[in-house]
Amino acid sequence: MRAALDWFHRAPLTTRAIIWAALAGFTFSALNTLLRHLTMNMHPFQAQFLRYLMGALVMLPLMLQAGLARYKPNDLGGQFSRGLVHAVGLSLWFYALPHLALADMTAIGYTGPIFTMIFAAWLLGEKMRLDRWIAAVVGFSGVLIVVGPRLSGSGDWYSLIMLASAPVFSLSFLLVKILTRRDSPEVIVAWQGITVAIITFPIALFFWSWPTPMQWALMLVAGILGSLGHYCLTCSLKTADMSATQSIKFLDLVWATSWGFLVFGDAPSGTTLIGGVVIVGATLWIARRESRRAIKTP
Repeated sequence: MRAALDWFHRAPLTTRAIIWAALAGFTFSALNTLLRHLTMNMHPFQAQFLRYLMGALVMLPLMLQAGLARYKPNDLGGQFSRGLVHAVGLSLWFYALPHLALADMTAIGYTGPIFTMIFAAWLLGEKMRLDRWIAAVVGFSGVLIVVGPRLSGSGDWYSLIMLASAPVFSLSFLLVKILTRRDSPEVIVAWQGITVAIITFPIALFFWSWPTPMQWALMLVAGILGSLGHYCLTCSLKTADMSATQSIKFLDLVWATSWGFLVFGDAPSGTTLIGGVVIVGATLWIARRESRRAIKTP
C-alpha cells in the first residue's frame, strides 16, 4: 500500500487526476444502484433531499474534528450558486430515475463528458486537443455498442428530462473547477451537501412520507458514498484540466455492469463485453498520451 501511495504522489498530475476520476466513477456507480432502488419506494424529490442531508451529516464529524473555521468557504456565494445549479440537475435526474431502464439512463448520462469538454473549452479556455476528442468519441461509441441493442424507448419524455440534466451537471462541475481555485475539496464537498439540502428541503416537504428504519440506513450509506465520490471528483478537477479526464468517465459503464452482476445477477451480454473493450481501450490510450504529455511539459 505504501509503495502504491508513493507511486501515486510521484505520478504526473494528469495521471493522478485520471485515477481520482476513476475512483469517483466507481463510487457513483454504487451510489446510483442504491438510489435507483430507493426511488422505487420513495418520492424522488424526498430521496434527493435525504441523500444530500446525509451527505452533510457525514461530513459534520470531520468538520468538528478539524474545526469549523477550516470549513468556512472563501466564496460563499459561489458555493450557493453551484448548489443551486446542482440541485436543478438533480431534480431532473431524480425525477426521471425511477421511470427509465438502466440501459437508457446509462446511455443518456454518457453525453455528460461531451458537454463538459465543450463548457471547459468555452468558459475556462482549456485547450481542447484532438486526441481528447477522439478518446471521447471512441468511448461514446463503445457505450452505444453496449446499450444500443437494449434501448427500448419506453421512457418517453422521461428520457428527455434525463438528457436535460446532463448539461446542467456539466455546468455544475465547471463551477466546481472554478471553486477549487479558492477552496479545498473538503470545503466544496461539505458545502455541496449543505447548500443542496437547504435548497431541496422545501420541495421534499410536499412529498414527504416518513422513511422506514431500513431506508434511513440506506440513505446514510448513500450519504457516505456520495461524499466520497464527490471528494474524488473534486480532487480530479483540482488536479488537472477537466477535458483531460472526461474520457475516463466511460469506464463507469464497466463499474455499472459489475454492480449489476454482483447485486442483481445480470450477466453481461456479448455487446457489453465488446463495448467494454472499446471503452477501456480508449481510456488507456488517452491516459497514456496524457502521461507522456505531462512528462514532456516542463
